[in-house]
Amino acid sequence: MRIVIVGAGAVGSHLAERLSAERQDIVVVESDQARAAELQAELDVLVVVGNGASPTTLQEAEVERADLLIAVTSSDATNVLAAHAAGRLGVERRIARVEDPQLFEEAEELGVDLLIDPTEAVANQLVRSIKSGGIGEAIDFADGRLRLFGGFIAPGAPAAHLTLSRLRLMVKGWSWVVVAVIRETETLIARGATELLPGDHVLIMAEEGKATEAFGIFGWQEEPFNKVIILGTTRLAIRTASLLCHEDISTTLIDQDMDRVRRVAMSEPRVIAVHGDPTDPKVLSSEGAEHSDAVLALTGWDEINILGCLVAKAMGARKTVARFHRFDLVKILPGVGIDSGVSARLAAANEILRFVRGGSIHSVVTFRDSAAEAIELTVEATSPVVGRTFSEVHLPHEMIVGGIIRGDDVFVPIGESTFEAGDRLIVIALPEAFPELEKLSG
Repeated sequence: MRIVIVGAGAVGSHLAERLSAERQDIVVVESDQARAAELQAELDVLVVVGNGASPTTLQEAEVERADLLIAVTSSDATNVLAAHAAGRLGVERRIARVEDPQLFEEAEELGVDLLIDPTEAVANQLVRSIKSGGIGEAIDFADGRLRLFGGFIAPGAPAAHLTLSRLRLMVKGWSWVVVAVIRETETLIARGATELLPGDHVLIMAEEGKATEAFGIFGWQEEPFNKVIILGTTRLAIRTASLLCHEDISTTLIDQDMDRVRRVAMSEPRVIAVHGDPTDPKVLSSEGAEHSDAVLALTGWDEINILGCLVAKAMGARKTVARFHRFDLVKILPGVGIDSGVSARLAAANEILRFVRGGSIHSVVTFRDSAAEAIELTVEATSPVVGRTFSEVHLPHEMIVGGIIRGDDVFVPIGESTFEAGDRLIVIALPEAFPELEKLSG
């Protein structure tokens, strides 16, 4: 597939890297010459320097040959114009990142196939995480009947220093399973010989309501959250605060811009809006950070978010979450005491990857500190695995099936489980295993 990506920022470069690794024909259009040269040196893609909203630049990128255009610059207007220009040049499928609600209707009238609002996606993700208590990730599949949980193994947890084979002896039944272990920069797809260490980021797949045993084994707490402090007055901060208040969770928002604090106080009366430096220990202490269930640092600056989380954590905050723009910062977050990170750009990339792959793939989830993806796909009747057991099908070591949705039933598979036509599989895979997904789906 030939794909033209307009914008080589965090989203565009991330997509270019992922899709080029899958051997797609990628062309990137970037207006900043230095950034364009940087990307050209990093990836095996064609980079065209110019304004992606200009028909002349798009013609230089040979957009008329493209199967898909993805416009993900930091400017909503540029993205909408790029999609419009590409449509006039004959590109039938177009995706645009648009955060301004007022531009959504205009973009829809232009026939854009997929509009991405990453802020809304991340706000909902944060609320789900808060409602799940102290768990790092909580991702729903099959309307929540299968859930993917993630968190770090606590020091002294029963699972620490056990291999997965030994861990299985502690588990009652097969209602949950470890699917991946992320250790610093390495992702290990779960195997019996994999040893679990304190501080490992572990992903587990569990049937609905059956993960409590796993939480205890890994030292995770699932107590409800009642008090949340949000740092910043960005659109993400305000939207998240509003959603939390609707869930009857006490929410305080702190920012040093008095005008923005006043506007929040007027527009969101249930949110406690406080004027102050979000990194000042005195300000955080006055708002009860040491007794808060979570501090969400959602300003527009990575450095402030990281510092705010570190201060809150040192004061005793139960959970800290930092918004980040730079993907290279994500890898250091757990090591410095920050529990989790969120990225609107990563959320946008997830939705776009699902659309690009299409066909039998229903959803795609990428992780902030790993190249692995959780992919929901359907096994077609033409798949060579239909009718065979898991033990008979030798999946690549870079891939594992964590769950199966079969009609009204959901379950975690074992070796004797069979693949059936119509099954929806939750597959966790590293990039090198992506070509095998087509064989699974048929």
